[in-house]
Formats: sequence, structure tokens, C-alpha cells
Amino acid sequence: MKRGTTVFLKITVLLIGATVLALCIFLLPWLANYSVKMFPEYAYLQYPVLIGLYVTAIPFFIALYQALRLLSCIDNNNAFSELSVKALQNIKYDAIVISALYIIGAVSLLLLNAMHPGIALIGLTIILASAVIAVFAEVLQRLLRNALDMKSENDLTV
Repeated sequence: MKRGTTVFLKITVLLIGATVLALCIFLLPWLANYSVKMFPEYAYLQYPVLIGLYVTAIPFFIALYQALRLLSCIDNNNAFSELSVKALQNIKYDAIVISALYIIGAVSLLLLNAMHPGIALIGLTIILASAVIAVFAEVLQRLLRNALDMKSENDLTV
């Protein structure tokens, strides 16, 4: 793979991380305050929901870091390595954690009769996107593991 492609992907990952960080710092608190003003009957949910969203950002940023590690392995012509397999495994686990946290949050809001259809749609989109990423990372991890096994067998036969 050409170095320019991985540089583009690294820049993209960094821009996604910076955008989500800016949203967490600036938009989420403003949105929480705005929601309290618009719907004062749900004011008691402001901080639990905000904390829940911040907690889900942690595995997201860990997954972005793992993606950068994977791209660095590709840059160093070390794509077929145990480090790449481990990075994909961590991305898979982070995506599963994100899906699980959003499912827990959705169930909690449903039990409190505070689930708005728009919030449900956004949450469902995040859950499904995270699940797709987890499955894709699992498939790539298995392929990479098989390639590593074949590589080690070939190294032993030569």
C-alpha cells in the first residue's frame, strides 16, 4: 500500500477524533442545557445521560488509537504481525463495548419513559454501526490470523 494512502487514513482518523472531542467538549453540554430548558420534566436525566455519552466516548477514542497503530504497522510493512491482530481485536472489543453501553442506555431511558423517537433512532444507528464495525474487525482479525499461520508454516518449511 502506498504511504500516501495511509497518511490520508491517519489524517482522517485524527480529524474524526478531533471532531468528536470538540462535540464532547462544546456541543454535548450545550445540548444538555438546551434540553433541560425545553423539557424541564426530564431535567433529572441531564447529568446521567451526559456522563453516559462521555463514558461511551472512551472506547471510541481507544478504537481510534488502535486504528492509528494498525495504520502504523501497515506503514512499516508489518501488516501481517501479531500487533495488527491485537489492534483489530481491541477495535472489535471497543465496538462491542460501545454497542453494549448504548443498549444499556436505551433500555434505561425506555424504563424511565424518557425515550424520544429521535434519540432512539440515533442510538439505534450507533448500536448498528458499532456492531458492523465489530463484525468487520472480527473478519479481518480471522483473515490476518490465518495469513500469519500460513506465513509461519511457510517460514518453517523453507
